Amino acid sequence: MATAREILRRIRSVRSIGQVTRAMEAVSASKMRRAQERTLASRPYAERAWEILTYLASQPGAGKVLHPLLEKRTVRNTGLVLITPDQGLCGGLPTNVIREAVAFLGRETAPVHIISVGRKGCDFMIRCGADILADFSRIPDQPPLGEITPIARLAIDDFLSEAFDQVYLIHAHFVNTVVQRPVTRQLLPIEAGALEGAGAIAYTIEPDPETVLDQVLEGFTVLQIYQAILDAQASEHSARMVAMRAATENAQALGEDLTLTYNRARQEAITKELLDIAGGAEALAKARAMAG
Repeated sequence: MATAREILRRIRSVRSIGQVTRAMEAVSASKMRRAQERTLASRPYAERAWEILTYLASQPGAGKVLHPLLEKRTVRNTGLVLITPDQGLCGGLPTNVIREAVAFLGRETAPVHIISVGRKGCDFMIRCGADILADFSRIPDQPPLGEITPIARLAIDDFLSEAFDQVYLIHAHFVNTVVQRPVTRQLLPIEAGALEGAGAIAYTIEPDPETVLDQVLEGFTVLQIYQAILDAQASEHSARMVAMRAATENAQALGEDLTLTYNRARQEAITKELLDIAGGAEALAKARAMAG
């Protein structure tokens, strides 16, 4: 059994760790609130923009493709935009997103070239020998659109140049503070679709779908990557806050258990000392009685 001094040293260490995790929880909570506000504020616009874009893509084009980003080709190369955190200490979130990416790589028959956003995914894919085309790390909180545009431009330009025949997006989708789900979405070519739901409207397109697509298609594609990064950041800060809260609670519980163990060890040491004193006194009394 550990001595009282060793247990006391462990108690101090656990309390110190608890103070660190409590501070990290407070920082993550502040960042989480701002990130949640941003992603939830922009999500309806991004979703509606994508619905309208797929609706425009479904318009007839007189036997031709309305825009190069709508062109479906035989898949010889696939691009993957993988968005993961730069840092750990956020529970199982990075592992879940990476597991989603590994499953995607297993399903694809064509070579996959990865555009990595975040160190966690990049480091894992390098260790696995995957083809990393580009690495974008240290994306700031509250990123301006200019920080995201180079990522989107790389994916779009490689698709237009036929270096990629399709582009997918994998990221953590923010649901709430305790639920973040990894999702896989096809970004390019844009799939044609129809407006659905109560807000579905049949649009009159002027001057024509092709002209409108030329103006808005690339911008809306950049917007989808921007929204995915906002989702990923909200998910990261939420997962880290929850993980740090759990770590703080565990440190507190462990500190209480160690305190009980320390008190028990200290009481045991005191009891042994008292028994030694009592035994010595009794032996001394017997020696005096025999001498008298």
